[in-house]
Amino acid sequence: MSATLAERHGLEGGVDHDLVRRLRGAVADRLSAQRRRDDAEGRRPMSAGDERQFARSLVVQVLEDHARAELEAGLAPLSAAGEEAVAAAIVAALFGVGRLQPLLEDPDVENVDINGCDRVFVSYADGREELHGAVAESDEDLVELVQVLASNVGLTSRPFDAANPQLDLRLPDGSRLSAVMGVCQRPALSIRRARLSSATLADLVRSGTLTEDLAGFLRAAVRARKNIMIAGSTNSGKTTMLRALAAEIPAHERLITVERALELGLDAQPGHPNAVAFEERLPNSEGVGGVTMAELVRRSLRMNPSRVIVGEVLGDEIVTMLNAMSQGNDGSLSTIHANSSAEVFNRIATYALQAEEHLPVEASHMLIAGAVDFVVFLDKQNTYHSGGGLRRVVASVREVTGVDGRVLSSEVFLAGPDGVARAHAPLQCADDLEAAGYVAPVLDRWGS
Repeated sequence: MSATLAERHGLEGGVDHDLVRRLRGAVADRLSAQRRRDDAEGRRPMSAGDERQFARSLVVQVLEDHARAELEAGLAPLSAAGEEAVAAAIVAALFGVGRLQPLLEDPDVENVDINGCDRVFVSYADGREELHGAVAESDEDLVELVQVLASNVGLTSRPFDAANPQLDLRLPDGSRLSAVMGVCQRPALSIRRARLSSATLADLVRSGTLTEDLAGFLRAAVRARKNIMIAGSTNSGKTTMLRALAAEIPAHERLITVERALELGLDAQPGHPNAVAFEERLPNSEGVGGVTMAELVRRSLRMNPSRVIVGEVLGDEIVTMLNAMSQGNDGSLSTIHANSSAEVFNRIATYALQAEEHLPVEASHMLIAGAVDFVVFLDKQNTYHSGGGLRRVVASVREVTGVDGRVLSSEVFLAGPDGVARAHAPLQCADDLEAAGYVAPVLDRWGS
C-alpha cells in the first residue's frame, strides 16, 4: 500500500495535506458565501464562536461530499480515523496555525525554528533538539500561512510581504512568532512557546528559578509599588517573570499594558478584571495611521491607570516610561534585554540617547535614578551535560540607591553556588518592604 493511500485510510496517523488544502478551500468558499449572504440580507455578522461552530458544520458537509465523490469514482473513502484527522487539520488551517498546530499543542515543545518550509528544528524542555517534518508544502505556502495569521491575530491586521518583510505576532495559544522574508534566501520563523502563560512566584520557586526568600522579597516589592525592570538575554524567562510579578498586583487595581505585539494577556486573566492591553500599530502602505509605543505609553497615562506595564523596552518609549515612573505612576513593570543587572543602566541610557529627546548620558542616569527602584536579572544555565535542559534562574537583584553622574546601585541579591540569587546586602528601602510583609534574612557568608 502506498504511503499516500495509508494516510488516506488513517493507518499511520498521517494526513494527506493536498487533500486538506483542497477541502479547506471548499470550506473557506462556503464560509465566505455565507458572510456575503448575511451582509446582503442585513443580518448581524456571526460572532467568532458562532463562525467557528458554523465552519465545523461546513467541514462535515465537505467531507461527506468528498466521500460521495470517492465512492462514485470507485475509490475507497477515508477511514473514520483518517476523516477525523483531516477534519482537525482543516479546522487548524482555518482558525489555527495549520501544520504547526501539533507542535503548539505539545506541552514539551519549547521553541520552533523554521528555516524554510522543510527545515524545521524543534527544541524540547528536556534539552533535545530534533529536525521535524515540513510544516508547509512550499515556502510560498509558509508565507501565506504567516500572512493569514497576520490578518487574523492581534488587534489590527499586519502586513507581511516584500514591502514589510518583518513580523512579530502573538499566536492564539500565547506563543510568540517572529518572521522575516526577503532578507534571507528562504522565509524564516521562530516560535517561542508560552509554556507558563499564567505563572506565579510560587510556580517559579517550584521550578528552581528563585528561592522562597527571593519570592517573598519580590512579592513585597510589588505590593510596595516599587518600579521594577526585568532584565536578561533572549529566552531567559523575562516575560514569564513579568507575568508572575503582575499576578501579585491586587485585583482591584486598573492595569494598562503596552506592547509591540500582544503577548502578556493580563487582560484575559481572571485575577485582573480591570485591565486594558495596548498594541503598537504599524503605519499602512502610505506610511500613515501608525501608533508608536511612546505614544501608547503617553496615552496610557491619561486612562486612569493604577500601574502601567510595558512588555518590552526596545526604543524611544523608554524616556516616556521613565518620566511616567518618576511622576507618580509607581509600581510599574517592564522588561529589557541586557547581559547583567549592572548593564541595564547603560542600555537604558543608550535608548534614551537614540530617542527624540536625545538625552545625554548624565541626564539619562538622573532620570533612571528617579524612576527605577529594582533591576531583576535572569540568567540561562545550560544543564544539558547533566541530562537536564535549559535552566532559568534569577541571578541578581540590584537596588537603585542614588546618582552621582552615574546611577548608584547595590546588588542586594547575588548568585550563590547554585547560580540562584540569595540575599547579599542590606536594603535601603527595607522599611517599605517590611511594611509590605517582607522580613529580610540574616545575611549569610554570601552577604557583605
